[in-house]
Amino acid sequence: MASREELSSFLAAVERRAFKQAVFALRNDESALDAVQDAMLKLAEKYSDRPAGEFPMLFQRILQNVIRDAFRRRKVRSTWTTLLSAFSGADDDDDFDLLDTMVVDDPSSFGRSPEQNVGQAEVMALIEREIARLPGRQREAFLMRYWEEMDISETAAVMGCSEGSVKTHCSRATHSLAAALKLRGVKL
Repeated sequence: MASREELSSFLAAVERRAFKQAVFALRNDESALDAVQDAMLKLAEKYSDRPAGEFPMLFQRILQNVIRDAFRRRKVRSTWTTLLSAFSGADDDDDFDLLDTMVVDDPSSFGRSPEQNVGQAEVMALIEREIARLPGRQREAFLMRYWEEMDISETAAVMGCSEGSVKTHCSRATHSLAAALKLRGVKL
């Protein structure tokens, strides 16, 4: 059974990555904050009696379910909004992409020139845009495997699919990212 301090330290450690993962999926800061907060509350309310070693898998599964629920709610709302929007004028803010305004914090920039820092920030922004363009399941598998550093079986358990599907999604995601970056002249 995990202590209150272990749960708090886990939530503090996972907060930023979970927010970024939710932003990639939901493409909205407020929705992402809500999703992460809901996932944290559900973990604390329902699973705080579990061992601390189970928190990463449980939290990822909860977060993915909360994100799926947000998509379901959005789909229902957009159906009604679309039906009712015929009665109002067009909105000019449709082209706004929140990911274009995000700042990438890079603590490893010590010892590099300003040109190198700018170049790295541009490459990171490009990578983030390309990750955001991946299909949902590929993005989900890619982020869990390579960002959250989960192994294949953990990722499969969180995603609710087979290990082979995780491998396929990750392979397709890495090939798509590599092709997109190569097309833009980025060599990693």
